[in-house]
Amino acid sequence: MLASVVKKDDVPVDANFFYELGADSLVMAQFCARVRKQPDVPAVSIKDIYQNPTISALAAALAPAEEAPATVQVQERLAEVLSGVLDLEHVPVEADFFQDLGADSLVMARFCARVRKQPDLPAVSIKDIYQNPTISGLAAALAPAETAPASVQVRERLAGVLSGVLGIQQVPMDADFFQDLGADSLVMARFCARMRKEPDLPAVSMKDVYGNPSVSALAAALQVPLQHDRLQEPSPVAASVPEVPAPMDARTWEYVACGALQVLVYLGYCLLAGWLAVVGYLFIFPEAGAGNHHWLSHETSLLEIYLRSVAYAGATFVLLSILPVAAKWIIIGRFRPQEIRIWSLQYFRFWLVKTLMRTSPLSLMVGSPLTTFYLRAMGAKVGRNVTIMTKRLPVCTDLLTIGEGTVIRKDVIATGYRAHGGVIQFGAVTLGRDVLVGEGSILDINTSMGDGSQLGHRASLYAGQAVPADERWHGTPGRRTDADFRTVEATPYRPWRRGWFAFTQFLSAVGVGRVMLTITIALAVLAFPRVAALLEAQPLAFTDWSFYAHAVGLAGLTVFGGTVAALVMVTTVPRLLNLALKPDTVYPLFGLRDAASRAVTRLTNNAMLGGLFGDSSYIVNYLQAIGYDLGKVQQTGSNMGSVFKHDNPFLSSIGTGTMIADAVSFMNADYSPTSFKVSRAAIGKHNFLGNGVFYPAGARTGDNCLLATMVAVPIDGPVRHDVGLLGSPPFEIPRSVFRDALPEEHRSRAHFRRDLAAKNRHNLRTMALLMLVRWLNISLAMIIMFAALELSDQFGFLAVSASFAVMLVVGLLVPAGIERIVARRGLTPQLCSIYNPYFWWHERYWKLQIQSRYVNMLDGTPFKPLLWRLIGVKIGSRVFDDGCAFPDRVLVTIGSRCTLNAGSALQCHSQEDGMFKTDHSILGDGVTLGIGCVVHYGVSAEDGAVVTTDSFVMKGTTLPRGTVWGGNPAEEAGADITLPDVLERPLS
Repeated sequence: MLASVVKKDDVPVDANFFYELGADSLVMAQFCARVRKQPDVPAVSIKDIYQNPTISALAAALAPAEEAPATVQVQERLAEVLSGVLDLEHVPVEADFFQDLGADSLVMARFCARVRKQPDLPAVSIKDIYQNPTISGLAAALAPAETAPASVQVRERLAGVLSGVLGIQQVPMDADFFQDLGADSLVMARFCARMRKEPDLPAVSMKDVYGNPSVSALAAALQVPLQHDRLQEPSPVAASVPEVPAPMDARTWEYVACGALQVLVYLGYCLLAGWLAVVGYLFIFPEAGAGNHHWLSHETSLLEIYLRSVAYAGATFVLLSILPVAAKWIIIGRFRPQEIRIWSLQYFRFWLVKTLMRTSPLSLMVGSPLTTFYLRAMGAKVGRNVTIMTKRLPVCTDLLTIGEGTVIRKDVIATGYRAHGGVIQFGAVTLGRDVLVGEGSILDINTSMGDGSQLGHRASLYAGQAVPADERWHGTPGRRTDADFRTVEATPYRPWRRGWFAFTQFLSAVGVGRVMLTITIALAVLAFPRVAALLEAQPLAFTDWSFYAHAVGLAGLTVFGGTVAALVMVTTVPRLLNLALKPDTVYPLFGLRDAASRAVTRLTNNAMLGGLFGDSSYIVNYLQAIGYDLGKVQQTGSNMGSVFKHDNPFLSSIGTGTMIADAVSFMNADYSPTSFKVSRAAIGKHNFLGNGVFYPAGARTGDNCLLATMVAVPIDGPVRHDVGLLGSPPFEIPRSVFRDALPEEHRSRAHFRRDLAAKNRHNLRTMALLMLVRWLNISLAMIIMFAALELSDQFGFLAVSASFAVMLVVGLLVPAGIERIVARRGLTPQLCSIYNPYFWWHERYWKLQIQSRYVNMLDGTPFKPLLWRLIGVKIGSRVFDDGCAFPDRVLVTIGSRCTLNAGSALQCHSQEDGMFKTDHSILGDGVTLGIGCVVHYGVSAEDGAVVTTDSFVMKGTTLPRGTVWGGNPAEEAGADITLPDVLERPLS
């Protein structure tokens, strides 16, 4: 209570209220008033405050006097009775009845008789007197055996449970779980699960285990205060989940009708794309016609072709940007706080508008001033001078309010909706003036941030949470902190700068961007006479082998030539652009240097090349080529995964011996509403980074650190060395355990060189297979497109539209078939070295998986679970998947009618230093995974369990039926939820 009054995260119990905490009589009077409102805390006066000016002194003064132990009470009563028999004023409790007090057997017989008349004392025999000839001895013998202190009981019970988990007879009370007993996080997760099944013991979380890594320390932490005596504060986790979720009771006809309508939408997209392609061709080449389709023979100047292409691209850009705006107002109108049933016709309308919004070309223009105009057109209340850097634009725009001068960093999710228990819930997201939302953060529905407030990176606000004005919050769920996440001074606001930047950004998008690149490739293909001849009326070319040879040849040129061209591009152009930038220098936003910085970011974050070189020794060479500072490289063969990103590779450093699993993000750029700067983000030596780590410039971590999956890297406090960090906000854990060390056979230098060479050979073959698979996919696309050109003289734009539909189906089924073939070997639970051939094969499995951008096209449709089932996921019926990821498909089991939100993931593997681990993860029926949450390997979620937004469920955790879990790492919330009726009835 005092912490909330003085507005601090934590109040030391021995800190003086006035001298150390800076409080005055007015503040402490407010504290006294707040205490008086608490029925379970004694009243406090200002006099008490001055007499006891620390928490510890005040608590001691207010605490009720403890009752004397039972033995002391018996001693006092026996001494009182004996003093009456002996006619003495006082009887020393240690005095011998016969030697010191001069009593005899007759006297002591009278004493026994008198004691028997006392109803509050046990009977005493003469035998007792002789065996225990003092008051203290007699009281100890007669007093009822005292119950062992609660802490002793808890220690013994904890030790008993842990010994069963470890399979040993006895656990020393002070033995460290990790260093002395050799346990790891998976073993301790099983211990926590076992503890939750003991009704007479308090629940234990992994955070408790890491913070108190011995039985004695854990028992003490759980007893202060006792679990059942804790003051129950409202849990943001429990408060964010409805107590009684609506059942998923969509009728079968609704489910089928929704899928059928979604198929029609895909076909409509293909029709529109085919029509636009034909119209564009005729506009760019007005002279094209029968016998005149080879555009190089038209003698049209390249400048005219370019200008026509730019005009066409600009018109298409505007059309596709206006389409979702018009569709939203016509189909939905205004979004309002409500719930709609998944698979209903109302849901289909929502899905259609969301899909149109996600395919808007404005999504390609990250951080553009045009974004704010687009959101206003969609119904959002957006103030001036707002900067939005995230690609994931809000969907329920009418429920969004953003105040003037607010900055929303990249990878922020604030969609205004979520799926829960079979329904879509809409809710408001309100941001005041001058708000900062940190990178990778998530704002759930019904959240708000006051003027001048901040939310740090890798943090989240749960439904119902509100950040007061001028406060700084971090963590999942959010809580107060003293860390300042603003690091850039603002420059004067210049509206003209924003307008000019938006105009030039639009011109670059249609003049030199992806749209123009697509047109250029199409023109290059049509420049071949044999291809142009397909547009003529002639006998079908399908029977001619050259038809296929040209398609395969052009596909090979596209894949291999494009890869070489991309390598040349990313290793040269960004170096020239980076000359315009100086580290730690504040530049105006939306200027030439901002354009240069964005170009460096866009060009060097090449997913195609990262996927090719990642998870191999050759990623080191690639990183150095694009600008990373790796120092003295210690090659491991797994220095970096396949997915990574940065704001500026030339200011990204990785220390010697450091390994990074996957999905790291180097936060080199910091923003204010009007300015930005780039700074070095440097990871120390001999670190290990898990998945999904956002690493900021100025991070307070040094050498030999373990940064666990989804950790919020600290930016304040001392520099951490030789420790592990877990959670958001982070707390310390052991750097490593014995199980994560390489086996002995891999430690010698000779064996390491042999193992690394074998891994490199395997990775080279995997990279070659990946290029061949890409070649195959592009070849099939070329053949389908050539067939459309061949049939276009008979069917016009319908042939082109049909080719897009066929490419959509083939683009899903062929990669899915390849993945299924690769997975025939079978994924199994493993604990092995990264130099084990199984791990190399698992890396190949990841590389040859169907790409997520194809899978995500089916988000929110009944066809997504069908695709998962096709590639090996064991999945039930009527599962709603809005964008969940399964890197290890075969190890995943999902029950019926589960709800999987966007950005969630079931990750059935973990790499820590040189060891690789996999295990099954199982979701029962009706489980809900919140937005952005991650479920690790070895997890079992029973029917109806809920994992809330941005939570990290650690490996080996069991989620009991109907429970709610939230936080990073996830812990069970205080109250269970009522299971939806759908779990109690047969599937229909």
